[in-house]
Amino acid sequence: MHTGHIRHYSRSEAGFTLLELLLSITMIGLILLLTGAAVRLGMRSVASGEKRMAAIDRFSSALNIVDAQLQSQLNVAKADASDTTPAFKGESTSMQFSSIFSIWGYQKGYVNVTYRVVQDQFGKQELHAEESAIGSVPRGELKLFQYFDRIYFDYYNKKAAEQEGSWSEQWQDPSSVPEKIRLHLVAGNSEISLIIPLRVRDVQMTSAAAPPNTSAAPAPNTSAPAPPNE
Repeated sequence: MHTGHIRHYSRSEAGFTLLELLLSITMIGLILLLTGAAVRLGMRSVASGEKRMAAIDRFSSALNIVDAQLQSQLNVAKADASDTTPAFKGESTSMQFSSIFSIWGYQKGYVNVTYRVVQDQFGKQELHAEESAIGSVPRGELKLFQYFDRIYFDYYNKKAAEQEGSWSEQWQDPSSVPEKIRLHLVAGNSEISLIIPLRVRDVQMTSAAAPPNTSAAPAPNTSAPAPPNE
């Protein structure tokens, strides 16, 4: 008579039970889920940082454009004496002047520059810049600032008899330009105020259409060298 032999297996030889296998799969799934979430969060942080850096670069570039054009503005002499258009026209939401700095570099010489505040479809305000060559329609328009609740200018002037000047949201002197220009960018409860002092205020330039001046020039002042022509 054959007697059966029952062999007892150890736990390492018997393998995993169904419950242990399910627990292992669940733990692996959780680890993969947490790892994926961490990777997505890191990618979002990188993308957000890149967007923020791009926004800062764009803001800085826009400020450089405004400063360069204003510092290069010219009080251009009119070819026609009957032309009463002011050399510089400033309102709270717009500005018009002539500058030798062109954003697009269309031509040599000066261009007519217009800054104007417009409202987008969401009720936010944007500052646009457009240029035109002499006697032509505007050739381009650039969006400088956007997504602000309010954008406006004001202008500083100090008369010779005054100890302190004053700021105004409108420039009313057609024969000169302001000493300083202040740009306001308002977003919610925050406001950025940028003051741009104008270094060149009295430069005159004869229009290309104007006839040359053939009258005798006055004798130069030899007591001191003349400042360089900016």
